Amino acid sequence: MTADIARLTATWPFPTPVRFGPGRIAELGKTCARLGFKRPLLVTDAGLAATPMVGAAQASLTDVELAPVLFSEVKSNPTAGNVAAGSAMFRENGCDGVVAMGGGSAMDAAKAIALQTGQDGAILDYAVGGPRYKEINAKAIAPLVAVPTTSGTGSEMGYAAVISDEAATAKRILYHPKLLARTVICDPELTMGLPANLTAWTGMDAAVHCIEAYSARMFNPMCDGIAAEGMRLIAEWLPRAVADGTDIEARSQMMAAAAMGAVAFNKGLGAVHAISHAIGAHLDSHHGLTNAVALPYVLVHNRPAIEDACGVLARCMGLPRHDFTGLLDWSLAIRESFDIPHGLDGLGVTEADLDALAATAAADVTARENPVPVDAASLRAVMVKALAGDLG
Repeated sequence: MTADIARLTATWPFPTPVRFGPGRIAELGKTCARLGFKRPLLVTDAGLAATPMVGAAQASLTDVELAPVLFSEVKSNPTAGNVAAGSAMFRENGCDGVVAMGGGSAMDAAKAIALQTGQDGAILDYAVGGPRYKEINAKAIAPLVAVPTTSGTGSEMGYAAVISDEAATAKRILYHPKLLARTVICDPELTMGLPANLTAWTGMDAAVHCIEAYSARMFNPMCDGIAAEGMRLIAEWLPRAVADGTDIEARSQMMAAAAMGAVAFNKGLGAVHAISHAIGAHLDSHHGLTNAVALPYVLVHNRPAIEDACGVLARCMGLPRHDFTGLLDWSLAIRESFDIPHGLDGLGVTEADLDALAATAAADVTARENPVPVDAASLRAVMVKALAGDLG
């Protein structure tokens, strides 16, 4: 079935201007020019830097007489060192704005660079809980335009960035309202070259965002509605996007669902992310894949507090069972269909890692938002089961 491209194209004003639809990457140059950019720093990762899509983005910028500077020293779990290098390039070249292009790693690095360029301290000093968190000079944060090339993190829609603290083997969260992109260009055609495994992993990241946001304890019915609709889209369209990378409608619906997940998790996240951040910091694992592996074990741990929430999500998703078991069964079945490991051993986690991982996870800010209170001991217990593949 041929998708109706016009029906998949729109401009949204919430939570920031979003130019959504196939082919809208062509608007990048004019968008940046309207924002007053003259010399933007284009932040992407090394894998994307040499691709035609980044070349087309640079051409869109130069076509309107902008002078982009390319920065691609971004790891899959971006580090404070990556941010320092990008900030130095921004300053040395007299840049006046940032264009983030890529998946969550590029988005996080770009937002952190936009923050650090106007501050006089090290980037991690400004992380949540850091010594200078409340001293951020908001006026000095560089303006940002975001162009996602995956449908997972939804980081293009958020106020936060996650950066690895290599010295502490942990992840730190930067947060400021001024980190919200001035404009987002969501062009699903940019995701069509994504391999099936990365489509599945990033799609599961979006699913975990929606599930954890809907389950979080904070009262926020607006985020609840967005999370529930995000899960309906994911249940319907993620298998199609994985099965056929050229299905533009599936790619469009998943790009929308990823953006929705990021808006929804303004309500909160939980232990899946706390565990995933810890494993990513220690073992450099893919965030979406790690979320997918941890999800069922955290669902079981949280069951006493999320029975009703899971029932609502299962109903919205059109699952055969409208209860906790229905959602749990879906999470297991979709992982199996995507060849995602059942246990943490599939990510390289060993029993010797658990004490350090549990301590790191317990200190992560997302652990505080879990619907069932957790600490290092309870998170270790969850990871013991996840390592053994035990859902009992």
